[in-house]
Amino acid sequence: MKSMETPHQLVVFILDDQRYGLPLASVERATRLVEITPLPEAPAIVLGLINVHSRLVPVVNLRHRFRLPWREPTLSDEMIVAHTTRRPVALVVDAVIGVITYTDQQLVGAADILPGTEHLQGVVKLDDGLILIQDLEKFLSMDEARALDAAMACDP
Repeated sequence: MKSMETPHQLVVFILDDQRYGLPLASVERATRLVEITPLPEAPAIVLGLINVHSRLVPVVNLRHRFRLPWREPTLSDEMIVAHTTRRPVALVVDAVIGVITYTDQQLVGAADILPGTEHLQGVVKLDDGLILIQDLEKFLSMDEARALDAAMACDP
């Protein structure tokens, strides 16, 4: 009897030559980088705000979260606008590769990965390498989320 596996889809992006993924269901769009307005009092992980169809969307600094070397965003960078259960977020990435489909057999769950990677949902093993699946719900710590809420409440 052949087992039926549920296919899953990821939006794959690159940051410093490493591939990362977000579940397709949490992604609204991928777009070119737009001007980011600084947000005073926001946590260090937040670069600022952008306006997406009259919604103020915080821009999360993935380099800060992944402890990668800082670099100023450039016009060749792209953004992924996604959503959590609490808010929309925009992520600045080097490039968006596209959408891939994977199966449960290709997935290593977060519990089987090194400790200290709470923002990681799992890893997809492909023939040409790994894709680290990000968990947007755990991207901001509780303190960062509270600080962001407070900063956005003060923004005119």
